[in-house]
Amino acid sequence: MPGQFWRTKSIDKLIADSERPGQRLKKTLGPWSLTALGIGAIIGSGIFVLTGTAAAGEHFEVPSLLHAQIFDIIGSLIHRGNLSGALMHGRPPAGPAIAISFILVAVACSFAGLCYAELASMIPIAGSAYTYSYATLGELVAWIIGWDLILEYAVSNVAVAVGFAGYFNSLLMQMGIHLPAQLSQPVWQNGARTGAWFNLPGFVVVMLLTVLLVRGVRESADTNNIMVIVKVGAILIFIAAGGMLVHPGNWHPFAPSGFGGIVTGGAIVFFTYIGFDSVSTASEEAINPQKDIPIGIIASLIVCGVLYVGVAVVLLGMMKYTTFLSGAAANAPVAYALHALNANRWVQLLVVVGALMGMLSSLLVFQYGQTRIWFAMSRDRLLPGIFSRVHPKLKTPHYSCWIAGLVVGIPAGLVDIGEAADLSNIGTLFAFTLVALGVLVLRRRQPERPRGFRVPFVPLFPILAIVFCGGLMLALPVITWLRFVAWLAVGLLIYGFYGRKHSEFHPLPANAQASTK
Repeated sequence: MPGQFWRTKSIDKLIADSERPGQRLKKTLGPWSLTALGIGAIIGSGIFVLTGTAAAGEHFEVPSLLHAQIFDIIGSLIHRGNLSGALMHGRPPAGPAIAISFILVAVACSFAGLCYAELASMIPIAGSAYTYSYATLGELVAWIIGWDLILEYAVSNVAVAVGFAGYFNSLLMQMGIHLPAQLSQPVWQNGARTGAWFNLPGFVVVMLLTVLLVRGVRESADTNNIMVIVKVGAILIFIAAGGMLVHPGNWHPFAPSGFGGIVTGGAIVFFTYIGFDSVSTASEEAINPQKDIPIGIIASLIVCGVLYVGVAVVLLGMMKYTTFLSGAAANAPVAYALHALNANRWVQLLVVVGALMGMLSSLLVFQYGQTRIWFAMSRDRLLPGIFSRVHPKLKTPHYSCWIAGLVVGIPAGLVDIGEAADLSNIGTLFAFTLVALGVLVLRRRQPERPRGFRVPFVPLFPILAIVFCGGLMLALPVITWLRFVAWLAVGLLIYGFYGRKHSEFHPLPANAQASTK
């Protein structure tokens, strides 16, 4: 049985399986649509919400090791010999230096993105890091990363849906419409009950996008292209209008918590960059994946990195970073800053609409990516076959779409954005680490296999991706690690009781083997 855990699936077999009738996806996406998918996923609630949260830090009334970063625990043990120095009242603010955090994370993601581009050009199959791990590191690792990606996509969209609800409420209030607080707020926020019943806008938007995904990937991509144009335009408007409201004094102190605050801010905002992974999940539906997938990944990272830094510099110049610690300023910092400084009303409206479009496109692309992960795992028989059934007319995995909609929509009505973002961060960092390792493995095992794109300076760049991602994982709090381990434990139980037994690598019992001879 241990031999099954490390069995890899050949790249040729993966490609052949993708051509099976009834489980074949339509190839309709070109380089622009793939780049727009990446931008659509990357620019969402992160740029409009987490920028303020990471700049202001987080505060807890009761110090706890659960909120301590792994970095702090290691440092306290080395310097003090005990854990007293690791008790945390929260996470230190990055301040205006959050712009440096965005650059740091962009560099880390660029190394991982290059690794994704090489593997996607070699293995143009739905499934992203799950599929790459199955081809390089074995079935058990593939299952772990697939289960991890389910966490990444689902929890990311919970966070984005909650952010969408906050900006949607802001837009309605500007129009004189006030939704009841019981139906427009998370039930739990910062670990405490809010008194709300359900966050209805967060749930409804997920289900509406699910309908679009069921109808087809081409329709979804065309809708995403329009939303990307709108939200990039809104960001440029914010940078131009907000730039005229900047007070340079707000940039001081630039890094109130030093380099530690910058790293902590990077661990928080890492969530904002993970969308380029969605481009690789579209490999099977790309017209020319060997060429277009690397273009989509790299171009989306460059465009979004520039926009993120621009928004961070302007926002933290408009208002003091401490403003965004809690309340409306924390939930919708961009809209709050424009309103508080009496920016032109049309500018406020356009930016809020752009924020909503940004979150909608991010939700759409992440839901798309999640369903393709489930689809790939089901096609490999590690999940039930219902997830890989393709609609005979629409050619979409419709059951996966509806189930994913409920899995994301219901929690979006219950939890707040902070807890969701941290879980997504650790899952994504883990996935990026394994993808970089996969590049090193395939370079050694199959150096002759054609690659539409090659990572330069191997093994340096993949090793840097592993080091950067590992470092950012250590900047996450203990509670996030415990939740992540608990999620993986549940996944291993499912693999043990279902996936392992249904896998094509599972050894048949002796009587079954005799019957097949």
